[in-house]
Amino acid sequence: MVKFLYLKTFLLFSAYCAVFVTPLQSASPPTLSFDEAYSHLFGDSNLSILKDGKSVTISLDRRTGSGFVSQDLYLYGFFSALIKLPSDYTAGVVVAFYMSNGDVFEKNHDELDFEFLGNIRGKEWRVQTNVYGNGSTSVGREERFKLWFDPTEDFHEYSILWTSKLIVFYVDDVPIREVRKTKTMGGDFPSKPMSLYATIWDASNWATNGGKYRVNYKYAPYVAEFSDFILHGCPVNPIEQATPPKCDLAFLQSLSTGALANKLNSKGTSKMANYREKYMTYSYCYDRQRYNSPPSECVFSTREAVRLRRFDPVIFDAKHYRHGKQYF
Repeated sequence: MVKFLYLKTFLLFSAYCAVFVTPLQSASPPTLSFDEAYSHLFGDSNLSILKDGKSVTISLDRRTGSGFVSQDLYLYGFFSALIKLPSDYTAGVVVAFYMSNGDVFEKNHDELDFEFLGNIRGKEWRVQTNVYGNGSTSVGREERFKLWFDPTEDFHEYSILWTSKLIVFYVDDVPIREVRKTKTMGGDFPSKPMSLYATIWDASNWATNGGKYRVNYKYAPYVAEFSDFILHGCPVNPIEQATPPKCDLAFLQSLSTGALANKLNSKGTSKMANYREKYMTYSYCYDRQRYNSPPSECVFSTREAVRLRRFDPVIFDAKHYRHGKQYF
Protein backbone atom coordinates (compact mmCIF):
# COMPACT_ATOMS: atom_id res chain seq x y z
CA MET A 1 0.00 0.00 0.00
CA VAL A 2 2.76 2.43 0.95
CA LYS A 3 4.69 1.63 -2.23
CA PHE A 4 1.56 2.32 -4.33
CA LEU A 5 0.92 5.66 -2.68
CA TYR A 6 4.46 6.85 -3.34
CA LEU A 7 4.84 5.37 -6.84
CA LYS A 8 4.23 8.68 -8.58
CA THR A 9 6.89 10.39 -6.50
CA PHE A 10 9.34 7.57 -7.22
CA LEU A 11 8.84 8.07 -10.94
CA LEU A 12 9.23 11.84 -10.70
CA PHE A 13 12.43 11.50 -8.73
CA SER A 14 13.81 8.92 -11.13
CA ALA A 15 13.32 11.37 -13.95
CA TYR A 16 15.38 13.98 -12.12
CA CYS A 17 18.14 11.79 -10.69
CA ALA A 18 20.51 12.96 -13.40
CA VAL A 19 20.41 16.55 -12.17
CA PHE A 20 22.31 15.58 -9.04
CA VAL A 21 25.43 14.88 -11.06
CA THR A 22 25.26 17.89 -13.40
CA PRO A 23 27.28 21.01 -12.52
CA LEU A 24 24.98 24.02 -12.18
CA GLN A 25 25.39 27.56 -10.91
CA SER A 26 22.90 28.58 -8.23
CA ALA A 27 22.42 29.48 -4.58
CA SER A 28 22.72 26.90 -1.83
CA PRO A 29 19.61 25.46 -0.16
CA PRO A 30 18.49 27.69 2.73
CA THR A 31 19.47 26.95 6.32
CA LEU A 32 16.75 26.71 8.94
CA SER A 33 16.55 27.63 12.60
CA PHE A 34 16.21 24.82 15.11
CA ASP A 35 12.57 25.62 15.87
CA GLU A 36 11.69 25.68 12.18
CA ALA A 37 13.13 22.25 11.54
CA TYR A 38 13.46 20.16 14.69
CA SER A 39 11.92 19.26 18.04
CA HIS A 40 13.46 18.10 21.31
CA LEU A 41 13.55 14.27 21.38
CA PHE A 42 15.00 13.33 24.79
CA GLY A 43 17.52 14.43 27.40
CA ASP A 44 15.66 17.16 29.29
CA SER A 45 18.09 20.02 30.00
CA ASN A 46 20.91 18.29 28.13
CA LEU A 47 19.66 20.01 24.98
CA SER A 48 20.19 23.77 24.74
CA ILE A 49 19.18 26.12 21.93
CA LEU A 50 21.70 28.92 21.54
CA LYS A 51 20.74 32.59 21.31
CA ASP A 52 20.72 32.80 17.54
CA GLY A 53 18.19 29.97 17.34
CA LYS A 54 20.20 28.33 14.57
CA SER A 55 22.53 26.33 16.77
CA VAL A 56 21.93 23.74 19.44
CA THR A 57 24.07 21.72 21.85
CA ILE A 58 23.34 18.19 22.98
CA SER A 59 25.26 16.58 25.81
CA LEU A 60 25.91 13.29 27.56
CA ASP A 61 26.43 13.03 31.29
CA ARG A 62 26.09 10.29 33.87
CA ARG A 63 22.34 10.87 34.00
CA THR A 64 21.37 10.84 30.32
CA GLY A 65 22.26 11.54 26.72
CA SER A 66 20.12 13.78 24.52
CA GLY A 67 18.82 14.30 21.01
CA PHE A 68 16.41 15.99 18.63
CA VAL A 69 14.26 14.97 15.65
CA SER A 70 12.85 16.71 12.58
CA GLN A 71 9.25 17.86 12.71
CA ASP A 72 8.48 16.18 9.38
CA LEU A 73 9.45 13.01 7.61
CA TYR A 74 11.05 13.34 4.17
CA LEU A 75 10.99 11.24 1.04
CA TYR A 76 14.34 11.92 -0.68
CA GLY A 77 16.34 15.15 -0.71
CA PHE A 78 19.50 16.77 0.62
CA PHE A 79 20.07 16.96 4.37
CA SER A 80 22.96 18.63 6.15
CA ALA A 81 24.28 20.18 9.35
CA LEU A 82 27.46 21.71 10.69
CA ILE A 83 28.73 19.66 13.62
CA LYS A 84 31.44 20.18 16.22
CA LEU A 85 32.33 17.13 18.32
CA PRO A 86 33.40 16.83 21.99
CA SER A 87 37.14 16.91 22.72
CA ASP A 88 39.57 15.22 25.13
CA TYR A 89 38.79 11.66 26.29
CA THR A 90 35.67 10.52 24.38
CA ALA A 91 35.97 6.72 24.35
CA GLY A 92 32.58 5.00 24.26
CA VAL A 93 30.77 8.18 23.16
CA VAL A 94 28.70 8.13 19.96
CA VAL A 95 27.33 11.24 18.26
CA ALA A 96 24.88 10.36 15.49
CA PHE A 97 23.36 12.37 12.65
CA TYR A 98 21.02 10.09 10.76
CA MET A 99 17.72 9.39 9.01
CA SER A 100 15.32 6.69 10.15
CA ASN A 101 11.67 5.62 10.15
CA GLY A 102 11.97 2.99 12.87
CA ASP A 103 9.24 4.62 14.94
CA VAL A 104 6.77 4.22 12.04
CA PHE A 105 7.93 0.99 10.40
CA GLU A 106 9.05 -1.12 13.34
CA LYS A 107 9.68 -4.34 11.44
CA ASN A 108 10.86 -3.01 8.08
CA HIS A 109 12.48 0.33 8.79
CA ASP A 110 14.98 2.24 6.63
CA GLU A 111 18.02 4.12 7.91
CA LEU A 112 20.95 6.26 6.72
CA ASP A 113 23.63 6.91 9.33
CA PHE A 114 26.51 9.16 10.18
CA GLU A 115 27.91 7.78 13.46
CA PHE A 116 30.87 9.52 15.05
CA LEU A 117 32.82 7.17 17.31
CA GLY A 118 34.80 8.67 20.18
CA ASN A 119 38.26 7.57 21.25
CA ILE A 120 40.84 7.65 24.02
CA ARG A 121 42.97 10.75 24.49
CA GLY A 122 45.46 11.21 21.67
CA LYS A 123 43.44 9.09 19.22
CA GLU A 124 41.17 10.60 16.58
CA TRP A 125 37.41 10.38 16.19
CA ARG A 126 36.22 7.99 13.48
CA VAL A 127 33.15 8.39 11.29
CA GLN A 128 31.01 5.40 10.36
CA THR A 129 28.32 5.39 7.68
CA ASN A 130 25.59 2.80 7.33
CA VAL A 131 22.61 2.02 5.10
CA TYR A 132 19.57 -0.08 6.01
CA GLY A 133 16.55 -0.69 3.83
CA ASN A 134 13.29 -2.46 4.60
CA GLY A 135 14.52 -3.82 7.91
CA SER A 136 17.76 -5.31 6.53
CA THR A 137 19.57 -4.92 9.86
CA SER A 138 20.99 -8.44 9.59
CA VAL A 139 23.05 -7.36 6.57
CA GLY A 140 24.55 -4.09 7.71
CA ARG A 141 26.48 -1.98 5.21
CA GLU A 142 28.95 -0.17 7.43
CA GLU A 143 31.99 1.70 6.20
CA ARG A 144 34.39 3.43 8.58
CA PHE A 145 36.73 6.33 7.95
CA LYS A 146 39.28 8.61 9.50
CA LEU A 147 39.00 12.36 8.96
CA TRP A 148 41.66 14.69 7.57
CA PHE A 149 40.96 17.29 10.28
CA ASP A 150 40.26 17.46 13.99
CA PRO A 151 36.42 17.55 14.24
CA THR A 152 36.60 18.94 17.79
CA GLU A 153 38.33 22.20 16.87
CA ASP A 154 35.73 23.69 14.56
CA PHE A 155 32.46 23.01 12.74
CA HIS A 156 32.42 20.80 9.66
CA GLU A 157 29.58 20.00 7.30
CA TYR A 158 28.13 16.48 7.10
CA SER A 159 25.53 15.83 4.43
CA ILE A 160 23.35 13.08 2.96
CA LEU A 161 21.98 13.12 -0.58
CA TRP A 162 19.16 10.59 -1.01
CA THR A 163 17.32 9.93 -4.26
CA SER A 164 15.32 6.95 -5.56
CA LYS A 165 18.48 5.48 -7.11
CA LEU A 166 21.44 7.01 -5.32
CA ILE A 167 22.71 7.78 -1.81
CA VAL A 168 25.83 9.88 -1.24
CA PHE A 169 27.50 10.81 2.05
CA TYR A 170 29.58 14.02 2.14
CA VAL A 171 32.04 15.62 4.53
CA ASP A 172 32.73 19.29 3.76
CA ASP A 173 31.56 18.85 0.14
CA VAL A 174 33.84 15.83 -0.35
CA PRO A 175 31.79 12.76 -1.31
CA ILE A 176 33.12 9.93 0.85
CA ARG A 177 30.68 7.18 -0.11
CA GLU A 178 27.98 6.44 -2.65
CA VAL A 179 25.44 3.63 -2.77
CA ARG A 180 23.64 3.02 -6.05
CA LYS A 181 20.45 1.01 -6.16
CA THR A 182 20.76 -2.32 -7.96
CA LYS A 183 18.10 -4.83 -8.95
CA THR A 184 19.54 -7.44 -6.63
CA MET A 185 19.37 -5.08 -3.64
CA GLY A 186 15.60 -5.04 -3.93
CA GLY A 187 14.00 -3.59 -0.80
CA ASP A 188 17.37 -3.19 0.90
CA PHE A 189 17.57 0.28 -0.68
CA PRO A 190 15.79 2.85 1.56
CA SER A 191 12.54 3.91 -0.06
CA LYS A 192 10.13 5.07 2.66
CA PRO A 193 9.86 8.52 4.29
CA MET A 194 12.33 9.12 7.12
CA SER A 195 12.89 11.63 9.90
CA LEU A 196 16.21 13.36 10.64
CA TYR A 197 17.77 12.70 14.04
CA ALA A 198 20.75 13.88 16.05
CA THR A 199 21.75 12.12 19.27
CA ILE A 200 24.61 11.66 21.72
CA TRP A 201 24.72 8.54 23.86
CA ASP A 202 26.81 6.01 25.77
CA ALA A 203 27.90 3.12 23.53
CA SER A 204 30.60 1.77 25.82
CA ASN A 205 29.86 -1.82 24.85
CA TRP A 206 31.06 -1.43 21.24
CA ALA A 207 32.10 2.05 20.08
CA THR A 208 35.84 2.08 20.96
CA ASN A 209 37.93 -1.01 20.26
CA GLY A 210 34.91 -3.26 20.54
CA GLY A 211 34.12 -2.07 24.06
CA LYS A 212 37.64 -2.21 25.45
CA TYR A 213 37.52 1.50 26.34
CA ARG A 214 34.36 2.82 27.96
CA VAL A 215 32.85 6.21 28.71
CA ASN A 216 34.62 7.86 31.65
CA TYR A 217 32.19 10.30 33.24
CA LYS A 218 35.05 12.09 34.93
CA TYR A 219 35.30 13.98 31.61
CA ALA A 220 31.55 14.65 31.31
CA PRO A 221 29.58 16.43 30.16
CA TYR A 222 30.39 15.52 26.56
CA VAL A 223 28.96 18.30 24.40
CA ALA A 224 28.28 18.24 20.64
CA GLU A 225 27.14 21.37 18.81
CA PHE A 226 24.97 21.48 15.67
CA SER A 227 24.29 24.45 13.41
CA ASP A 228 23.17 25.55 9.89
CA PHE A 229 20.46 22.94 9.40
CA ILE A 230 19.43 22.05 5.86
CA LEU A 231 16.34 19.89 5.32
CA HIS A 232 15.84 20.18 1.58
CA GLY A 233 13.53 17.31 0.77
CA CYS A 234 9.97 16.20 0.09
CA PRO A 235 8.12 16.59 3.42
CA VAL A 236 5.61 14.04 4.63
CA ASN A 237 3.35 14.90 7.57
CA PRO A 238 4.03 12.34 10.35
CA ILE A 239 0.33 12.25 11.26
CA GLU A 240 -0.88 11.81 7.68
CA GLN A 241 1.34 9.01 6.43
CA ALA A 242 -1.12 7.99 3.70
CA THR A 243 -0.95 11.33 1.87
CA PRO A 244 1.59 11.80 -0.95
CA PRO A 245 4.71 13.88 -0.20
CA LYS A 246 4.40 17.63 -0.68
CA CYS A 247 6.54 17.82 -3.79
CA ASP A 248 6.06 19.24 -7.25
CA LEU A 249 8.22 19.37 -10.36
CA ALA A 250 9.66 22.77 -9.50
CA PHE A 251 10.79 21.52 -6.11
CA LEU A 252 12.34 18.38 -7.53
CA GLN A 253 14.25 20.51 -10.02
CA SER A 254 15.44 22.75 -7.20
CA LEU A 255 17.20 19.83 -5.55
CA SER A 256 19.87 20.05 -8.25
CA THR A 257 20.86 23.60 -7.32
CA GLY A 258 23.28 25.18 -4.92
CA ALA A 259 25.04 22.78 -2.59
CA LEU A 260 24.14 19.85 -4.88
CA ALA A 261 25.42 21.42 -8.06
CA ASN A 262 28.97 20.11 -8.18
CA LYS A 263 28.74 17.26 -5.71
CA LEU A 264 29.26 14.30 -7.98
CA ASN A 265 30.78 15.56 -11.22
CA SER A 266 34.09 14.13 -12.43
CA LYS A 267 36.04 16.25 -9.94
CA GLY A 268 33.86 15.05 -7.08
CA THR A 269 34.28 11.43 -8.12
CA SER A 270 38.05 11.88 -8.08
CA LYS A 271 37.87 13.44 -4.61
CA MET A 272 35.87 10.48 -3.39
CA ALA A 273 38.37 7.96 -4.74
CA ASN A 274 41.29 9.83 -3.17
CA TYR A 275 39.53 10.14 0.18
CA ARG A 276 38.61 6.46 0.34
CA GLU A 277 42.14 5.39 -0.53
CA LYS A 278 43.65 7.53 2.23
CA TYR A 279 41.09 7.34 5.01
CA MET A 280 38.78 4.31 4.76
CA THR A 281 39.62 1.72 7.45
CA TYR A 282 36.68 -0.70 7.17
CA SER A 283 34.19 -1.79 4.50
CA TYR A 284 31.56 -4.48 4.90
CA CYS A 285 32.27 -5.62 1.34
CA TYR A 286 35.57 -7.19 2.43
CA ASP A 287 34.55 -8.53 5.84
CA ARG A 288 35.09 -12.28 5.64
CA GLN A 289 33.98 -12.92 9.22
CA ARG A 290 30.51 -11.54 8.53
CA TYR A 291 29.89 -12.66 4.96
CA ASN A 292 30.78 -15.84 3.10
CA SER A 293 30.05 -13.85 -0.03
CA PRO A 294 29.63 -10.07 -0.15
CA PRO A 295 26.27 -8.34 -0.68
CA SER A 296 25.27 -7.96 -4.31
CA GLU A 297 26.11 -4.27 -4.73
CA CYS A 298 29.77 -4.69 -3.73
CA VAL A 299 32.41 -4.04 -6.40
CA PHE A 300 35.71 -5.78 -5.70
CA SER A 301 38.95 -3.83 -5.81
CA THR A 302 42.19 -5.74 -5.26
CA ARG A 303 43.97 -2.55 -4.27
CA GLU A 304 41.30 -1.69 -1.72
CA ALA A 305 41.27 -5.23 -0.34
CA VAL A 306 45.02 -5.34 0.18
CA ARG A 307 45.05 -1.91 1.84
CA LEU A 308 42.22 -2.77 4.25
CA ARG A 309 43.96 -5.98 5.25
CA ARG A 310 46.67 -3.87 6.89
CA PHE A 311 44.08 -2.60 9.37
CA ASP A 312 42.76 -6.04 10.31
CA PRO A 313 44.29 -9.15 8.69
CA VAL A 314 41.79 -11.41 10.49
CA ILE A 315 38.61 -9.71 9.27
CA PHE A 316 40.03 -9.07 5.80
CA ASP A 317 41.54 -12.54 5.38
CA ALA A 318 44.09 -12.58 2.57
CA LYS A 319 43.25 -16.08 1.36
CA HIS A 320 39.93 -14.85 0.01
CA TYR A 321 41.68 -12.45 -2.35
CA ARG A 322 43.67 -15.01 -4.34
CA HIS A 323 40.86 -15.36 -6.83
CA GLY A 324 39.18 -12.11 -6.02
CA LYS A 325 37.52 -11.39 -9.34
CA GLN A 326 35.95 -14.84 -9.53
CA TYR A 327 34.92 -14.73 -5.89
CA PHE A 328 33.14 -11.41 -6.24
